[in-house]
Amino acid sequence: MSNDTAFPTNQRIIELDIQGMTCASCVGRVERKLGKIDGVEALVNLPLESARITVPTSVSDEQIIATVESAGYQAALKVDRYAPAAPAAPETSPAGTAPSAPEQPASERKVRGMNHAAQPAGSDLKKRLVIAAIFTTPLFVISMIPGAQFPHWGWVALVLATPVTFWSAWPFHRAAAINARHLASTMDTLVSIGVLAAYFFSLWQLLLDPNITAHTGMAMSEHALYFETAGVVATFLLLGRWLEARSKSKAGDALKTLLDLGAKEAVVLRDGIEVKIPAAELVPGDEFVVRPGEKIATDGFVVTGHSAVDTALVTGESVPVEVGPDDTVIGATINASGRLLVRATRVGTDTTLAQMGRLVSEAQTGKAPIARLADKISSVFVPIVLLIAALTFVLWMVLSGDLHSAFTAAVAVLVIACPCALGLATPIGLLVGTGRGAQLGILIRGPQVLEDTRKIDTVLLDKTGTVTEGNLAVTSVSPATGFTSEMVLALAGAVESGSEHPIAHAIVAAARATDPLAESTDFGSAPGGGVRATVDGQSVVAGRESWLKENGIELTKSNRENLSAAQATGATSIMVGIDGVFAGLVNLTDTIKESSASAIARLRELGLRPVLLTGDNAAVAKQVAQKVGIASEDVFADVFPEGKAQAVRKLQSEGRVVAMVGDGVNDAPALAQADLGIAMGSGTDVAIEAADLTIMGNDLAQVVQSIELSRKTLRTIKTNLFWAFAYNTAGIPIAALGFLNPMLAGAAMAASSVLVVANSLRLRTFGRK
Repeated sequence: MSNDTAFPTNQRIIELDIQGMTCASCVGRVERKLGKIDGVEALVNLPLESARITVPTSVSDEQIIATVESAGYQAALKVDRYAPAAPAAPETSPAGTAPSAPEQPASERKVRGMNHAAQPAGSDLKKRLVIAAIFTTPLFVISMIPGAQFPHWGWVALVLATPVTFWSAWPFHRAAAINARHLASTMDTLVSIGVLAAYFFSLWQLLLDPNITAHTGMAMSEHALYFETAGVVATFLLLGRWLEARSKSKAGDALKTLLDLGAKEAVVLRDGIEVKIPAAELVPGDEFVVRPGEKIATDGFVVTGHSAVDTALVTGESVPVEVGPDDTVIGATINASGRLLVRATRVGTDTTLAQMGRLVSEAQTGKAPIARLADKISSVFVPIVLLIAALTFVLWMVLSGDLHSAFTAAVAVLVIACPCALGLATPIGLLVGTGRGAQLGILIRGPQVLEDTRKIDTVLLDKTGTVTEGNLAVTSVSPATGFTSEMVLALAGAVESGSEHPIAHAIVAAARATDPLAESTDFGSAPGGGVRATVDGQSVVAGRESWLKENGIELTKSNRENLSAAQATGATSIMVGIDGVFAGLVNLTDTIKESSASAIARLRELGLRPVLLTGDNAAVAKQVAQKVGIASEDVFADVFPEGKAQAVRKLQSEGRVVAMVGDGVNDAPALAQADLGIAMGSGTDVAIEAADLTIMGNDLAQVVQSIELSRKTLRTIKTNLFWAFAYNTAGIPIAALGFLNPMLAGAAMAASSVLVVANSLRLRTFGRK
């Protein structure tokens, strides 16, 4: 996994907007130019018109920008538009609040915005397209239809073609000229040469013989004017560029919508008085009121109040979540019923919403391994096409002596070969796929993840919180002879009060419901084993049988029979010892999630082997496995936290490619060890940071959905690349042999880009019924 190692402290990441890129050749040129600086690694994204650059601290932003500009493009640091930083903290912070972090300088910000200004603005493209269409329509008619011609119509064709060639097609000429100054060529080079060649060749013919169109009713083969070729090619390519720009804007809508979900205002309590302020001015520790129907302004926990919170916009789950005092809430979710008072814990760029935006944006800026093949091809593609076009012209002249056929074939080669579809194939698919995932509460960390989801064959599922609800509750207490249920529960609750484990919380809650907890001292614990402390002068231990044995307590035959009986019901039993004597069992049960069985069945349909992993005993584990459809031999039971990563390694040693699904701190090593780590969003930041895929909700069905979406996105990218390669590979020889008119070539080239984008946009409907 890519996130096994820590990010070097002597490096930083900057993001740039880059203007002027039009195809994969531009992307490769910028990456190569930046890569010549020692220690700099750049990932350039064509549809986002941006670059994510790893830079040594010794290299300045100005140096990076200057390097991009030396390649012939404009560059500027991105501006963070979606996750506003908290305002600077006042000199004296309010009681109970923490001062906000100072705003980062622009050179150090990580940015999660979108930009669509790199090519001419949509409105500018539209103007150029409209003018081109107005002039090209009559130009095409008089050039191609003998009945519409009149004496000396060629001069009118010249007048009609001139504004199309030099004003409408100016973006192509400008980009070609900039690259030519740097001895480089791109898609625009091919377009510009093709359009200008058709125009100037026609102008030369017209000046050479002013009476070339003195007669009417001339078929195309009877004259050597190609003004209509210049006009139609420019018009079709402008149409394709405009449709492409509109489609790319739609492709980025998912992320923009996600990041715009946040509340704009918050009602904070100031000395008991409600004051409305911009949500961006909240600082950690602020308490704010959320009424029914309002968005929760930022991440925090409930101080007072009970309500149902609609988290669908962030987690993708449709069922509202019940919250009360001490429960955490996420910014941008909607309070559905009661009034809540929430204390802010994370604001600005630290919120869950901002973190989601960061993950999605970084994934979209990344580059899948499959895309690097396209980059390598495009870097040499345009010069080769120019050579092929020149050879086509020469060979036609040598073999046939027909100037008309030679010129037409050469221009058709230039136009049909434009590799813009190739440059869009991968990033546009990734852009739409990750954006749709964000809408569904699925965060794909990077392009490599798409490849990994295709390779996995085994899914290791942590039981608690993943397959089951994770909300354990005490259902019974089985005291040993000489002890009472009340005594065992009270002492177990007192000793467990020093632990943060979910089982400890459940025991403490049950004990408190009966009587106040006694104080404990000399607390000690063993991860995954148990706890011990002194309570009212008595030495109390609670945990596994091995933990009791370590503390000098042995179970009798009768004790073991009681333990087996409890575990046969599917309960998790915690053994309690008092002053060196076995005192009894505290039995807890967990509820299996409603969606778990169907989700595991869907995993099998995808060709994956589900395996259950738990720290519970084998009896409990196999009961849960049976209920959700996992084979009894596919169960790892009695696994300590440190053993989870070992379980992953064991499966890998058997030749399995493993995905690990978990939600806790102790799942992080296993998530990192797995070939694909999937963190449930209800878990900790540590688990999420160690994972490749993050599920913002708690539903195992979303895990299946994330794998399906990743695989479908990869299939879409491969389809895009196949057709982009096939198009250029088949189109060039057809054009060189004279079977393709330059105007049709222009229309086909424009259509290929639009089709690649349209194919990717189908991912926007993923998951809809």
